[in-house]
Amino acid sequence: MSESYLWIKAVHVIAVISWMAGLLYMPRLFVYHTEAKSGSEASELFKVMERRLMFAITMPAGAVAWALGLVMISQIGLAGNGWLHAKLALVVLLTLFNVWMERWRRAFAGDRNRHPQRFFRVANEMPTLLMIGIVILVVVKPF
Repeated sequence: MSESYLWIKAVHVIAVISWMAGLLYMPRLFVYHTEAKSGSEASELFKVMERRLMFAITMPAGAVAWALGLVMISQIGLAGNGWLHAKLALVVLLTLFNVWMERWRRAFAGDRNRHPQRFFRVANEMPTLLMIGIVILVVVKPF
């Protein structure tokens, strides 16, 4: 394993941690945002926080994680790495969750949220469950 591969892997892990922070925190912001009256000072503050979290942390970190993950795959290959195929499937689901969060963020930004607080409380668990699966696949490599 080359030194450059280890640096790529380190930055990939940092990006994944940052991406996960955004994916875990955003639904929590949505839970609190549902309690704020549209047009209120609190609602407007949540809009700023959600936009900054999405565009300054979550999306850039996700893009770096994907890019460096693909670089590493190009170096190790997919053949004989069934765990990697499963991991990629879960990462795709994590990415779709990120896309859904951006849709929800836009709805809040336009004062069009239609989801109750409970919806976002449940949604808050999705990235955690996906992350658990991903970590197990990467560390244990069960197949």
